[in-house]
Amino acid sequence: MKLKVVLTLTVLLSTVMLMSAFMPKQQQEVKYSNLKVLPKDISKAELDKVMSGFKTALGVKCNFCHAPNAAGKMDFASDAKPEKDMARMMMKMTANINKKFFHIKDAKSPDAVLAVNCVTCHNGRAHPESTLAEEPKKP
Repeated sequence: MKLKVVLTLTVLLSTVMLMSAFMPKQQQEVKYSNLKVLPKDISKAELDKVMSGFKTALGVKCNFCHAPNAAGKMDFASDAKPEKDMARMMMKMTANINKKFFHIKDAKSPDAVLAVNCVTCHNGRAHPESTLAEEPKKP
């Protein structure tokens, strides 16, 4: 009788341990620091989507806006590079354009479908080319 109880408990305990090993772990909420334009409660997936959009639209990598720390790893919270501040200004500018001229209410949301965004002007270049007509050269 005791052997049955011990075996049953061992099987149950083993089953619970095995099941817990394969169950998805609850992801800890990531708290980002120094978000000034993006929502403070943005998810990792949303932030990755936004940053991926920047990289594609400007044809750059993370180090274009983000500075390395003393150990040489990206310090995403750092404001050491002026490009990061420029990106913030551009995000505000496009949000205002989308809100004012295209009546997009949630223009600052990471999921918003925008009429005007980074690629509108940058077209895969870090510094967009001017589309203004050049003055003709004098002979």
